[in-house]
Amino acid sequence: MKTIKLSLMAMSIATVLTTVPASAASRDHINIVGSSTVYPFATVVAETYGNKSGKKTPKIESTGSGGGMKLFCAGAGIDTPDITNASRRIKMSEFKKCQKNGVKDIVEVQIGFDGIAIANAKSAPEFKLTRKDIFMALAKEVPGKEAGKLIANPYKTWKDVNPSLPATKIEVLGPPPTSGTRDAFAELALEGGCKKFDWIKQIKSDSKAAKKAGDKAKAKELKHKYKAICHTIREDGAYVEAGENDNLIVEKLTKNPNALGVFGFSFLDQNSDKVKGASVDGVAVTFDTVADGSYPVSRPLFFYVKKAHVGKVPGIKEFVAEFTNEEAWGDEGYLTDKGLIPLSEEKRKEIAKNAKDLVPLDLKAE
Repeated sequence: MKTIKLSLMAMSIATVLTTVPASAASRDHINIVGSSTVYPFATVVAETYGNKSGKKTPKIESTGSGGGMKLFCAGAGIDTPDITNASRRIKMSEFKKCQKNGVKDIVEVQIGFDGIAIANAKSAPEFKLTRKDIFMALAKEVPGKEAGKLIANPYKTWKDVNPSLPATKIEVLGPPPTSGTRDAFAELALEGGCKKFDWIKQIKSDSKAAKKAGDKAKAKELKHKYKAICHTIREDGAYVEAGENDNLIVEKLTKNPNALGVFGFSFLDQNSDKVKGASVDGVAVTFDTVADGSYPVSRPLFFYVKKAHVGKVPGIKEFVAEFTNEEAWGDEGYLTDKGLIPLSEEKRKEIAKNAKDLVPLDLKAE
């Protein structure tokens, strides 16, 4: 009888264990997803953290900023990522999705800056672009001769866009819509050129005026119209989606000197023997011009931490501490060797403290 009771007890325990959700099981390594631009920085930090701590090196996937946010915001269980990298700030829509799915406390860590390079092969002609050139070359629709009217983009060569540019076919290799680099490129380069047309810029002003007047529907309609004009890239082959692998774009440029590529400054910096960056609005893309903000196509870089996973997955606080260590992201840190443009010392101190204290992001309060 005693043997039977023990057997039944063992079976009961086994049943309980097998019915515990997978998300409740512990994990011995950190899972990180997100931006291909932040990926090389996160990888170096992960390796350093692993060597220093003796713990397992975090597993990092390059999914693109948008793809990473989707995975990160899917839920709070530890079958979801602990950290997501982003080459742009989290969108309000993503923040709301996180909240809806139970990801309540998100810690935002800005790690530095990056410029978006428009580059070509070392052997190719030099390009001196303006943001207006970029918009006119790559937008799906552009202003025609009739004021206030758009036409399907008719331009075939860069010389068609601007007589001072080479007479080569417009062919730009760049990231897909899931990429933070694509989002930032659309906002900084395309929209920067789009706003040079007064009647388009007025649409944005009218949207703000409608919002201020309390007409939310009109404001939303005008905002959508403005964004559709300024952010929509042509789909006739002039822009080629080349995936999330920026190194692959670099390799393709070396094989095709007529093409231009769009990727983060760090990849330009690391492949300066193969490719060179175009100037934009008269400013060359360099470490200094990105750092001082004079290069017009630059953006901040981030990673986001799921606070609920701290203490459940070992090493998250230590990994964050390594990333926000002066030896890593400081002016002379090992990440600057990889092309990261550091924040000011004052800003680094502020962000490092908030990261250490795991202060949650509150977009509604901003």
